[in-house]
Amino acid sequence: MPNRSGRPAKGDQNNSKEKIINTTVSIIRKKGADSVTVRNVCTEAGLSIGTFYHYFRDKDDLLMYFLRETSFDSFDLETSVSDIAGRISELYMHLIRRYMELGLVFMKSFYSTGNRSLSAYMGEVDGTFASGTVMARSETEIQNAQDHGIINENADVHELCMDICTIVKGCVFEWCLTDGTMDIETTLYRIIRSLITNHLASIEHK
Repeated sequence: MPNRSGRPAKGDQNNSKEKIINTTVSIIRKKGADSVTVRNVCTEAGLSIGTFYHYFRDKDDLLMYFLRETSFDSFDLETSVSDIAGRISELYMHLIRRYMELGLVFMKSFYSTGNRSLSAYMGEVDGTFASGTVMARSETEIQNAQDHGIINENADVHELCMDICTIVKGCVFEWCLTDGTMDIETTLYRIIRSLITNHLASIEHK
């Protein structure tokens, strides 16, 4: 096996990383996310395994790239916090549109139970969402709404965010099942609004 600490040739670093990413997309579209391995990515990309490990720790780290490419920490949202359901829907639609850009065939293969990177990203560790993820930003937004008296003070913010995350995963899965014909934005807002309405502090915010 080539040296895991290998480094691409000077001036070729961006090109090598792009080859790895593009090759991975091609493999997923043809065979599914479960078929991605470090070796077959490198073989099809014409790169050494050492070059792969210069950019990614392992297969899961590579697949996580497609989710963590954008940090949600400082994402600008247009919807007012007074419409917290709309604000959270807007937030998640940024992630979903990234999915859509990858294409329906890609997403049908990527959004699988065998994709550990997806499970790791769309989940929690020791009761905490990873920094920079859409879930962490969602929790910040809902906590802010609670602090401003919009969300009931007795609501469990973290649990509410976990429920929203489950809704989002279900909507994306349904979008895949319907071959992309579902109006995912409208559906997502309707279901999130229905959930959050039960946690609003007063009728004025409904």
